[in-house]
Parts: sequence; C-alpha cells; structure tokens
Amino acid sequence: MKRASKLIALLLTLSMLVFAGCAKQEAPKEEANKEEAKPVANQDVILATTTSTQDSGLLDVLQPEFEKKTGYKLKIIAVGTGAALKMGEKGEADVLLVHAPQSEKALVDSGVGINYSLVMHNDFILVGPADDPAGIKDATDTAEAMKKIAEKGALFVSRGDDSGTHKKELELWKEANIDPKGQQWYQEAGSGMGATLNIASEKQGYTMTDRATYLAQKDNLKLAILKQGDKSLLNIYHVMNVNPEKFDKVNGEGGKAFVDFMISEETQEIIGKFGVDKYGEPLFFPDAGKEEL
Repeated sequence: MKRASKLIALLLTLSMLVFAGCAKQEAPKEEANKEEAKPVANQDVILATTTSTQDSGLLDVLQPEFEKKTGYKLKIIAVGTGAALKMGEKGEADVLLVHAPQSEKALVDSGVGINYSLVMHNDFILVGPADDPAGIKDATDTAEAMKKIAEKGALFVSRGDDSGTHKKELELWKEANIDPKGQQWYQEAGSGMGATLNIASEKQGYTMTDRATYLAQKDNLKLAILKQGDKSLLNIYHVMNVNPEKFDKVNGEGGKAFVDFMISEETQEIIGKFGVDKYGEPLFFPDAGKEEL
C-alpha cells in the first residue's frame, strides 16, 4: 500500500511539472501576438504636411495607427506644401508629406530630403456655382476652362498660400497664357483648402481644390464639380524624411519610421479604403512601389 501511495504521489508530481512546462512554453506565443511598440529614445516626430491630408480626415485615421505601431508621437503641422518644404529646408521638421513634385525635387537634389517615396494620388477639380456662369463645364480641357473664367471676369478664389494646390493652379493659368495677378475677378484667400472652399461657396465663385477635401466638406458647400478628369489635374503625394546629417535636432529615426509606415502594405490598404464607406469612393489611391505617375 505504501509503495502504491508513493507511486501515485510521484505520478501527480510529474504531471504538475509537465503542465507547468507546457504553460511556460506557450507564454512566449502569447507575448508574440501582442503588437506593443518598442521604447524609442526620442518620441516626438514632427510632420510638416499639406492641409489636404488633414482637412480630408486621412491623418486622423493614420496618426493613431503610426503611434501604436512605432511608439512615436506624431506632431502634425499642416501648413501647405510650400511652407512644409521650407520647414524641411531649415530642419524644422523631421518628415514631410507633400504634393508638389517639381518643388520637392530641389529639396531632394540638395540632400536635405531623403528616402523620397511615392505614396498616393488623387486629383484636382474645378468647382463653382451649379449654374456655372462662365460655362466651364463645356470646356474641352482645363486650359480652356481657365480662359473662360478670365474672359467672363467670373470670381475665382485662389488659395494664394504657396501650397501644392496653389502651385498647381498657377501652372494651369500659365498653360492658359493668362496672368490673373491683380485682376479684379481674382481673389487670393491666403488660406488652407477648407477655408478657401468656404469663401468660394459664400461668394459663389470658382476655385480649384483636391477632390478629397471637397468630398469631405461637400455637404456644407454650395459648389458643384464642373471640370475634372484631365491629366493636368493629377495630384501626386510623396513622403520624405529630413536628413539628420544636415541638422542635429532632426529626429532621423522617427522621420524614417514615418516614411516606412506610409509605404507599408498595411497603411497603403488603409489609404485605399479611406472614404469609401462615407462617400462611395476612395479619397486617395495608394501608389507605394509604383513607377512615378
């Protein structure tokens, strides 16, 4: 009997040890499934970007995802592409998300902008009063639409803020062989896209906008899409981080982390779906890994 009791006790002990060993082996699997970001030395990452990425609501979705996955804290400064590029040039930002390819090139060529990557695109559109007093809806292309606005002396509200949208608008006036500066019908708002749309809506004038911001604010505007679809209206976004070798205070690792995040497969999928549930169409189209558009 004593031997049987000792044997039973021994078997119970062995069972407990085997159970404990299994529990220990499975613990790392549990930990591996947790997506906890590793601690980082410098948490703050300054992103200088265009107002369209903020006004459209895209950054409201991407910011928490970036912070959760990387452990960094994103500080967003939405100032328009021109001002964002100047911030990068002075080392006042860690990473840039902008949409004026011709102006971006100078920063990349100087070595200040590095890891320059194509992220996404949407398009610009010409919007104005639904009754279209200048008749731009019937124009054969964007250049003719701009000419019609000038010929009719119809109010055109420009952002006038050196943003990517403003730069593109000036290119279109140039293609139409028109200099709108100083013209009575041409008003420069000096504001972001959302505010400029509101001014154009209140004054029943024309303006050029990125499609994402227009759709995001459409319900509050008395403006209709009157010209769209031309190749000249393509709106391309790139991301780049500021070279830490040029500026001591730049968070190079944090900036690079944001670049990697924006071109990752998961983020590109989020970008491609953004807006579909609310507007029935995406506000941006993912382009990471593609040839330049």
